[in-house]
Amino acid sequence: MNQSVVIAPITQSLPEFLSSKQYSKLVVVADNNTKRHCYPALKTILPKHKLISVPSGESFKILATCEKIWEAMTSEELDRHALVINIGGGVIGDMGGFCAAVYKRGIDFVQVPTTLLSQVDASVGGKLGIDFQGFKNHLGVFNIPKTVLIDPDFLTTLPEREIRSGFAEIVKHCLIADAEKWNEIRQKDFEYQNWNDLIAHSVKIKQNVVEQDPTEKGLRKILNFGHTLGHAVETLFLGKTENQRLFHGEAIAVGMIMESYLSFERKMIDAQTLQDIEEFLFATYGKVEIKPEEIEQIIALTRQDKKNKGKEVRFSLLNGAGQCGYDIVVSASEMRKSIAYYLG
Repeated sequence: MNQSVVIAPITQSLPEFLSSKQYSKLVVVADNNTKRHCYPALKTILPKHKLISVPSGESFKILATCEKIWEAMTSEELDRHALVINIGGGVIGDMGGFCAAVYKRGIDFVQVPTTLLSQVDASVGGKLGIDFQGFKNHLGVFNIPKTVLIDPDFLTTLPEREIRSGFAEIVKHCLIADAEKWNEIRQKDFEYQNWNDLIAHSVKIKQNVVEQDPTEKGLRKILNFGHTLGHAVETLFLGKTENQRLFHGEAIAVGMIMESYLSFERKMIDAQTLQDIEEFLFATYGKVEIKPEEIEQIIALTRQDKKNKGKEVRFSLLNGAGQCGYDIVVSASEMRKSIAYYLG
């Protein structure tokens, strides 16, 4: 599987893509934010099309929103030769791609990621899906977009917190696959990182992994480092009030500290590596307040993780900085210790 990814101004990459194709109809899926800040850049360069706008936020990445998208596609009479262009962050890419992948058993779609998180991670690799009954990405499919068009200029439309969230996936890519790059980025404060360089670097790492294992039967699981406990923490906070919720990258930063501790306990990384990781992540993200009584809820949520087999909760853990193992069974008591370590 060789996925097309183009890093260039959208005013150049999108017309180039469309010039070689003949689609019966075009639909653009955007949320409230990208409709306002990003869609105008596409509107002027696109031929006749239909805009489908949905509410923004993870809480709307659900079947009810998909129904609205499918209703709009159906009323627009899209056939199997139509194209869906998803412009937005990971929520829009995941959900818009999912809707395209199952509509009439699948129509072409293009991802135009507009957040750092979606540019370096969510848009690459063909994972699509939605949340269900409070579980993140519980329903989904693998389906490769026709292309991913990354324009770093979209980052100028984002608040700093969004960029900081995306940076967590960049850190993860370095920790699992490039020790030299990890040592480079940890010497710089967040404000001084080179985003254009890091976007290209992360895309290259993710493409390399995904091409070897498109449907996550083995190696691709390393991309889940920090995500077993991180997703559980993120899901826990989804049930809280809007201003208490965590961005995806913020939760993954929590998960990476906890799972680095698990790696240390398994003697897969040394004490200095653990210290380097936690110091950098705490300095970049601060510390999330988790109540002691929430520890068992977090552990219970890991039982829904997609890497699990039977009753075994399986982790991807660091095997030294720049390398990662997968399918590592971790017990509830070990998880308890790692969460307690994070809480200090």
